[in-house]
Formats: sequence, structure tokens, C-alpha cells
Amino acid sequence: MLFALFYVIAIVILVLHFTGFLARHNLEWLVLALAGAVFPAVIYL
Repeated sequence: MLFALFYVIAIVILVLHFTGFLARHNLEWLVLALAGAVFPAVIYL
């Protein structure tokens, strides 16, 4: 369940990034936080 929730949040962040919403609201750090959250999962798997 949490894995699916993570994917939904990641997709929303990416859509907001590519539409420019994050840049307009100074929230580009969310993309970096998403990358940091994915990195340990990649190492673990």
C-alpha cells in the first residue's frame, strides 16, 4: 500500500515539475527530495 502511495506521489511531483508549477511556487526541491527517496530503494533492491 505504501509502495503504491509513493508511486502516486512521485507521479504527481513529476507532473507538477513538467508543467512548471513547482518552479513558479519555488518548490523545485521536491524533485530532489523525490530523487533522494528513490536512491536508497534502488540500492536496497
